Amino acid sequence: MPKLKTNKAASKRYSYTATEKLKRTKANRRHRFVSKTNRQKKSGKIQDAYVDKTCEKAIKKMLPYG
Repeated sequence: MPKLKTNKAASKRYSYTATEKLKRTKANRRHRFVSKTNRQKKSGKIQDAYVDKTCEKAIKKMLPYG
């Protein structure tokens, strides 16, 4: 059986936790904070979130050796 290739785009965006959950970074947390309200900045303060259950199967297929 040949080795499976990891999708590099997915590996940069998602990672596994110790309990095999998939972790992602929240959107809108990179730049342009001057034009964002305090509420927007505060809601994205914690950068890590868990992947939605509907997308989990597809992402796990892209990261076979997680």
